[in-house]
Amino acid sequence: MRALVTGGTRGIGLAVCRLLSERGAQVTALYSSDEAAAERAKALLPAVEFIRADVSNEAQVSAVFSRLETLDWLVNNAGIALWRQVQDTSLSEWERVMAVNAGGTFLCSKYAVLKMLSRGGAIVNVSSVWGECGGSCESAYSASKGAVISFTKALAKELAPAGITVNCVSPGVIDTEMNARLSDEDRRSLCEEIPLMRFGTPEEVARAVLCLLENRYVTGHILGVNGGFCI
Repeated sequence: MRALVTGGTRGIGLAVCRLLSERGAQVTALYSSDEAAAERAKALLPAVEFIRADVSNEAQVSAVFSRLETLDWLVNNAGIALWRQVQDTSLSEWERVMAVNAGGTFLCSKYAVLKMLSRGGAIVNVSSVWGECGGSCESAYSASKGAVISFTKALAKELAPAGITVNCVSPGVIDTEMNARLSDEDRRSLCEEIPLMRFGTPEEVARAVLCLLENRYVTGHILGVNGGFCI
């Protein structure tokens, strides 16, 4: 299997790269700018090819996909967060979050489909629990992740005749760098809202991603990996 994972140097993306590589897939991972994280990932997963590319830049995305002779699996994981009340959110901030989270998912899917139309394949998009139920002070992020969910459902219908499945995982509160900003008090408060009473792990999300990649009769599904946080 030939797989491409965006946002592959940290957190959920890194866990996905590791799991797919362990399953024998030939994995290419994209990252946007953090060279230190990329170097750590390269040392940890030497069999994975890491390429620097901005998923919101069509020329860069096109260049990456032109290097791939074939592609079986795409995992659209790249994303950025923004914690800001709506009145303090600038248009440029809103547009950047939408461009990476929703736009990057669109662009990578667009070019992946060109590789998959003649052979089938599987796409898994990574949304967020906030894309399902909304997060206070995260309106831009929630909107972008909601767009990913709607895009998943529409694309699943469009690509099903070509044998391409399109699904989405919707993680809840996961123990990643994105949530490292939380204080101990915030973490305890969040855990009290989660029925399983703990944060999830990147590895648990990665296993959900693999399940959706491998199952050829599941498409258009939004799989919550949230410990019961949003039911």
